[in-house]
Amino acid sequence: MEAIRDAGVRRVVLASSGAVYGNQAEQPLREKMEISPDSPYAVSKRSAELYVHTIGALWNIETVALRIFNAFGPNQPLPVAHAPVVPRFLANALSGQTVMVNGDGSQTRDFVHISDVVSALVAASTAPRVNRQVINVGSGSETSIRQLAQAVQTMLGKHFEPIYRAHQAGGVARMCADLTLAHELLGYQPQVSLLDGLAQMRQLDPRFA
Repeated sequence: MEAIRDAGVRRVVLASSGAVYGNQAEQPLREKMEISPDSPYAVSKRSAELYVHTIGALWNIETVALRIFNAFGPNQPLPVAHAPVVPRFLANALSGQTVMVNGDGSQTRDFVHISDVVSALVAASTAPRVNRQVINVGSGSETSIRQLAQAVQTMLGKHFEPIYRAHQAGGVARMCADLTLAHELLGYQPQVSLLDGLAQMRQLDPRFA
């Protein structure tokens, strides 16, 4: 933020995360609800929101934080530890490895394609009336991990039986983004469905060819 101030940048768009909401009984998740970050990652994202907005107010820099939900797309990193669920399911299914699911697979997530995330980031860079706002960016659809496994099978045309690790925590029970504010302030409308996004990953990512 100091470098941004010194360079004369007029607006900062922060990539925050839907993880800041934590475990919430009420869905979809709205920006004005009381949040409950329950992991170091979620705390770091909420802290970044507060830092950016506070420093922006002090130094007269416009700031907006986008709470991005479960983004996925071609060339998404696939680290050995804590790999994102979408590329992990694809890689394991295509290689004949076991598809492992933490918990019972009933936990839900809001999977949003990277192209939709980019469109929101670009819109937030120039949209009026977004200063000091936090705005959800997702698909607006709630998908269980079981449903994700089925969608991968449908896209690949390949059957597999996931192994459910009941002893492993599956994270928060539910996540679905309310996109009302994104519609109003950014003109945001997600364009890529989960199935189409999975097919695009298969087509464009050489790891899944």
